[in-house]
Amino acid sequence: MAAGPGSRQERRRQDALKEIHAAVRALLVEQGSAAVTINAVARKVGMSGPALYHYYAGHEELVGAVTADFFRELTTVLEQARDTHAAAPVGDRILEVCRALRTWAITHPAEFGWIFASPIAPPDRQQSSPRHEAGQRFENVLLELTTELWRSKPFPVPDPSELPPALRKQLIAYSATIEGRLPPEAAHVFLTCWTRLYGLLCMEVLHQLDFAYTDLEPVFEDCLLSLADALGLDRD
Repeated sequence: MAAGPGSRQERRRQDALKEIHAAVRALLVEQGSAAVTINAVARKVGMSGPALYHYYAGHEELVGAVTADFFRELTTVLEQARDTHAAAPVGDRILEVCRALRTWAITHPAEFGWIFASPIAPPDRQQSSPRHEAGQRFENVLLELTTELWRSKPFPVPDPSELPPALRKQLIAYSATIEGRLPPEAAHVFLTCWTRLYGLLCMEVLHQLDFAYTDLEPVFEDCLLSLADALGLDRD
């Protein structure tokens, strides 16, 4: 008979899962992703490698579960930044969410690298999983704000007919996956802004710009000004 959600057995299981996830995080932060093996995690929580398989079928499932945790943690930070400024114009909320994303990324570089290092499967090959669901919740924070902006004050977009056919085809497909919340040309602006923001964050977290900058915050703020222009926001 399966243990109920409030049973002592299930509480012990949840406590064990939390301990396992904490061990994974400690190994990741202290030694890097290569150190996160089934045996290393098991040793850190005081159990055998085979015993860990009572909780996860293998390394891939364990990594997926911990990745989902990191996504949830980051998403909660973004949602708090959004909700703290709930009375502000949507453009201000977008910029505050971007700033919250950077703060989390530079204070959790190992976790940031972990959740974004592995590619996300295309929509037609995605399967429902805690990692996939947590990733979608993360994606929706900025997507929903951008959709709100588009509906209240449409931002400048390119003429779809002037986009390269191969690009236009992909944008049409992406727009369909988000249920048309943004038309293809608006999705193009959204994705362009996201890739520029994410690219700068990756370079900062990986110290790829240390040769030129000792402080990336003004560079990031300058990037936000460019994104504000792209989204038709008031610079003030």
